[in-house]
Amino acid sequence: MSSMPPPPPPPSGGPPGAYPPQPPVMYYSNQPGHYSGLAIASMVLGIVWIYWIGSLLAIIFGHIAISQSRKDETLRGKGMAIAGIVLGYVGIGTLVLAIIVAATASSSV
Repeated sequence: MSSMPPPPPPPSGGPPGAYPPQPPVMYYSNQPGHYSGLAIASMVLGIVWIYWIGSLLAIIFGHIAISQSRKDETLRGKGMAIAGIVLGYVGIGTLVLAIIVAATASSSV
């Protein structure tokens, strides 16, 4: 008989040429939490304006929502609150500009 060593065992994981097994997939979720109702209200009122009273409320609600989100890390919606604040100030600026234009137009007549 011949003194040849036995053949090597087949590779594990399936037939030759198959893909190796894949590692398990890890899913990451966003931070748990909920959106601030005041942040949503601030953004909506900043968009709608409602005869400029909405702009004032958007500024107030936005600042309250930001202070709440600093205290509670699970509270989300800081971006919406900032958007509401910015749109609120734009609305107040538009109101002031409209009053100035109306005052100068009435004084020149």
